[in-house]
Amino acid sequence: MKTTKKSAETLAARQNRVKRRYISAAAFVLVSVALACPALAAGGGGDPLSIVNNLSDFIFSIIKALGVIILGWGIVQVGMSFQSHDASQRTQGFLCLFGGLLIAFCKEILTAIGAV
Repeated sequence: MKTTKKSAETLAARQNRVKRRYISAAAFVLVSVALACPALAAGGGGDPLSIVNNLSDFIFSIIKALGVIILGWGIVQVGMSFQSHDASQRTQGFLCLFGGLLIAFCKEILTAIGAV
């Protein structure tokens, strides 16, 4: 049987597709195995209240980190406004600064007023 140039090209293209799919699947399995992280759970059915408290602490730590980032951006804005003598940017910088302080210390504020 005589193979034509077109059928040889389609056969080569098909082999390349199969080869790429095989390499992709093998890479996916390799990465899945290499980056697998075992789930470590509390033994004996831990106290649900402690789990909720840990989640609450985690969420408040994320909020505090965001507040510190906003606080830093507010300080940068205030510094740039003093350099450029722009009153509206200064106002925006102080609002950002005080908002960042409020967000960074939200857990302490809520604890002080008795909400948490």
